[in-house]
Amino acid sequence: MVESRLLKKDLFGEIRVVTCGDDVRLIRDASVARPGLRWLARRLLQREARALAALDGLDGFPALLVVNGDRLERRFIAGMPMQRARPRDPRYFKAAAALLRRLHRACIVHNDLAKEPNLLVTNDGQPAFVDFQLAWHTQGRGRLFRLLAHEDLRHLLKHKRSYCPELLTRRELAILANPSWPSRIWMRTIKPLYLLVTRRLLGWADREGAGDRGEPH
Repeated sequence: MVESRLLKKDLFGEIRVVTCGDDVRLIRDASVARPGLRWLARRLLQREARALAALDGLDGFPALLVVNGDRLERRFIAGMPMQRARPRDPRYFKAAAALLRRLHRACIVHNDLAKEPNLLVTNDGQPAFVDFQLAWHTQGRGRLFRLLAHEDLRHLLKHKRSYCPELLTRRELAILANPSWPSRIWMRTIKPLYLLVTRRLLGWADREGAGDRGEPH
């Protein structure tokens, strides 16, 4: 028996969790995106597919199963999003930092770790990263890559500051205090417009769908 449950539907398509016996997967479908945005939904789907393909076989990331022009299927990771699990175990953040280093060694930056729903606490207490639509997979780690990797780390440390501030080292506090220049430009110029469009005009929020996304990843 196949069970399908809608998790999220927005301008860029829909996400469903599909269960068939022990096989549980997430399906992102861009074919039902708003017509004027379907091209962008496909581009985001392709970015996620490239990143997940490069991470094949690595724990802590969703396994890519099937991808075509409008549809991406990836493996379920059982767990809860960070804002629901509220991790306070030092081992979690140590493992999350190691997972981030593994991601960067694969020449991938996530670019969306500021959102707590994109960091899971799995059923066995381990970290996992999901939602790679904004990820960038490149062949080298040049200056831009290093700047974006720095921001990945800074966002992870922001979460650590939220849940375990007493664990931050002097070096980590220095990283938090020194955002990269792309981050400063984003905060001063682009982010206010982004918030106006997404929150005021479209009614989105950074944690939209977090309740649903807490279980099936």
